[in-house]
Amino acid sequence: MDFTRRQLLAAGGGLGASALLSACGGDGAAPAAGGSPRQGGTLRIGALGRPSAITRDPHGTQGNESDYLVIALVYDTLTAPGDKDNTVGRLASAFTPSKDLRTWRFTVAEGAAFHDGTPVTADDVVWSLRRLRGTPSGAARLPGVTADHITADGKRTVVLVSDYPNAELPLLTRLSTFVLKKGTAGKDIPEAPGTGPFKLDWYRDGNARLVRNADWHGGAVHLDAVEVTMFQSPQAMSNAMLSGQIDVASNVGAVAARTAKARRDIRIVRRPDDMAMPIVMRTSSGPFADPKVREAMKLLVDREAMVAQVLSGYGTVANDILGTGDPAYAKDIPQRKRDLARAERLLTDAGFDFSRTYQLVTTEDVAGLAESATLFASQAREAGVRIEVVKQESGAFYQKTWLKGDFYTNYWGTNDSVVFFASKTLTTGAGQNEADWSDTAFDAAYRKVMATADRAARAAALRDLQRIEHERSGYLLWGMADGIDLAAPKVHGLPKLPGYGRVQLENVWLAP
Repeated sequence: MDFTRRQLLAAGGGLGASALLSACGGDGAAPAAGGSPRQGGTLRIGALGRPSAITRDPHGTQGNESDYLVIALVYDTLTAPGDKDNTVGRLASAFTPSKDLRTWRFTVAEGAAFHDGTPVTADDVVWSLRRLRGTPSGAARLPGVTADHITADGKRTVVLVSDYPNAELPLLTRLSTFVLKKGTAGKDIPEAPGTGPFKLDWYRDGNARLVRNADWHGGAVHLDAVEVTMFQSPQAMSNAMLSGQIDVASNVGAVAARTAKARRDIRIVRRPDDMAMPIVMRTSSGPFADPKVREAMKLLVDREAMVAQVLSGYGTVANDILGTGDPAYAKDIPQRKRDLARAERLLTDAGFDFSRTYQLVTTEDVAGLAESATLFASQAREAGVRIEVVKQESGAFYQKTWLKGDFYTNYWGTNDSVVFFASKTLTTGAGQNEADWSDTAFDAAYRKVMATADRAARAAALRDLQRIEHERSGYLLWGMADGIDLAAPKVHGLPKLPGYGRVQLENVWLAP
């Protein structure tokens, strides 16, 4: 999902009252199974990507799973998803808020150092966050925090001040807050030392070899090395897995899982409800600006059929609200169901042009995305709505369609909190406001949520936020896809967390 979308680093839920007081430590990867962890060996892992979308900049638009995997292993973010707590420290060992929830103080972990041995300082973090904030999508990555409100207080304390109360700020620092050395020149960034559990050995055209960082501040790293191979399609990666060329096929999709199900020599690692696959409708102009038209589109889709056919059953029906993994997700909002008669009435009332053919733009970036567009187009025809599916190559899609198009598919490789998505994609002026949506009631509900620390009051405000999104937003979220990895039997300790959590490979080990 830049990371922007894909990175959307996740694990369900808001911070909760305890995290508002303090948070520290890491519990990212699932415990290893099948014996005691063993040190040594090289993990061969495949990840999706295309040469045209390669980026080596940790603050750039990461359109490839392969690039994101390499970057996430070489560089640390301030925080990360956790097993028990939704947000735990990574490069930051602790984070504490002021009473008004506007000022957060992050402590750099003791012993944190770059791969060349240089200690990480608060100045390095400040420089990196300001650089991140200056990227085209930086406002979405650190909403409400301007560059001059990112400062150092001594050698190990970083202070972030939000323009408004922000109870979720530590959660938002899981998104691309990768830290480089202060002053790193642009030309040096591809080879710049990181702080993560692995060091870059070599990189060629999307493929890379990483070696263990024995001095990583986060603890022992079991693997000697990780070799990342880029594949341009899930099918190619699945074939490589089935033939034994790689040990793990990362985020390979439901079709591959179905194929591998009968193989005893391959293990399926399933992360429930890991990826959102919405259809996006532009709300500010064009054929979907009328709320009646958007509601009609949401009533046209047969969600159960989409999950069964597109995801081969490896997923769940969704209700047009991003953030289904949030403990405060409003399950009491009635599930929207298919109703062709009502959809046709709404379209007629809105003066919808049934004689026109509407283009739905999609990509083949992840398994099932293009298939979802094709199936939706077929379902819409039953109500007299003519849709032409247009496939674009990844680079062209993000240059010409994403954030600009009237009607397109997208995916978020995460299942994060409701406000995480609200801050990124739904509030007025959000950096990744994909539907160009602006709703004053939604904005007010968002600010109320962010300023509320009391758990009960916060839950009520969150429900109001979700009700507005469900009723009026430009997202048709028909389903949540399970994350699927394929792994050889010798691979143990693979993370089961979604989003950024699934690329934390420091606890992976290989049996003899």
